[in-house]
Amino acid sequence: MGLFGLFNKKKKETLDEGLEKTKTSVFSKIGRAIMGKSTVDDEVLDNLEDVLITSDVGVDTTLKIIKRIEERVAKDKYTSTSELRGILRSEIAQLLSESGTKDGESFDLPHSDKPYVIMVVGVNGVGKTTTIGKLAHQFKAQGKKVILGAADTFRAAAIEQLEIWGERVGVPVVKQQMGSDPASVAFDTVSKAVAEKADVVIIDTAGRLHNKVGLMNELSKIKRVMQKVVDDVPQEILLVLDGSTGQNAYEQAKQFSKATEVNALAVTKLDGTAKGGVVIGISDQFKIPVKYIGLGEGIDDLQIFRKQEFVNSLFGE
Repeated sequence: MGLFGLFNKKKKETLDEGLEKTKTSVFSKIGRAIMGKSTVDDEVLDNLEDVLITSDVGVDTTLKIIKRIEERVAKDKYTSTSELRGILRSEIAQLLSESGTKDGESFDLPHSDKPYVIMVVGVNGVGKTTTIGKLAHQFKAQGKKVILGAADTFRAAAIEQLEIWGERVGVPVVKQQMGSDPASVAFDTVSKAVAEKADVVIIDTAGRLHNKVGLMNELSKIKRVMQKVVDDVPQEILLVLDGSTGQNAYEQAKQFSKATEVNALAVTKLDGTAKGGVVIGISDQFKIPVKYIGLGEGIDDLQIFRKQEFVNSLFGE
């Protein structure tokens, strides 16, 4: 096996290990739900509904999955419980496809003579700064010139944490004093990127859900000010969610989607939790593609989300 093959094998192992608790929890529940049953009847479907809801797939997405399974069972006339796992697997894969989530290939970016600007949003504690650092590491490994912007000026610790990641990865961090205007930091960062012909700019923003109007105004101002330098940025507004928080992640996705035009998701801390089903529900309900998943504390443990590999690992295939 070549070096590339070994690298992919390692990533697959990391994904399998990261989803192990979710897989074990979901399928032990499914096993109990169909115990003693030979065919998929109303009782089995009711039990499966409970399994998915308690696995943080979410009520609306669960009802959608159950309805589709009901239609397939009615069409096939006779469906054994042994086939249920395969049907569930295919319906989850289909939902992820419909959400706009595509199988990513790498951390590469579209070729452009302008910097690719990623504005990162999310509440404190979800792994936002860590995700930024790991993204910077991956982009730099692709040969990209990266600049970070410390526009979370609400907390001194946020600026310090980003500086630590900048030093660790070896990329510059643009900052101002705590309490400075976040938009001013973003302006300086994009200006520096243009002057130095950087490929990627990653802007950290305040990790707090104060009132929705205040959040919306702040994020809108950051975008407007950056566009004084480059007219069509940010190309990506990345919402970071903690997968281990289950339903709280839904609420955060709802609030941030209302506050700004989120067009990509990063779901962190999937290792060590049985709540990996949240990835399915959030991508389905908000129709925002999951782009990255966090599967550990290592600098390489942020992966491009590939829906087919995710489903395969979730179902142990």
